[in-house]
Amino acid sequence: MISLDWIPTVADRLAALYEKKFGGKDKGRYRISARLVREAAGRHRLYEDDVRALARALFERGYVLIDMDSFFVVMNANSFVNYRRANEEFLK
Repeated sequence: MISLDWIPTVADRLAALYEKKFGGKDKGRYRISARLVREAAGRHRLYEDDVRALARALFERGYVLIDMDSFFVVMNANSFVNYRRANEEFLK
């Protein structure tokens, strides 16, 4: 079994990055390459279980990790609270 000891550290770093100023914004959602996440994790590859564990750790910190294959998006989980809600009628 491969260790997932790196998950809390990387989750903390990704969460902290949300609050940092870069890319012309004071703070907020951002994208990060899969390569940089692998480097932060000290891994050559990130498997589906790794990404799922990292996403879960970020969610516990109040953030959502979205896997876009070649990069990841990190957003505040509260961003989704005010989205429109679809109901059964709209699916007919």
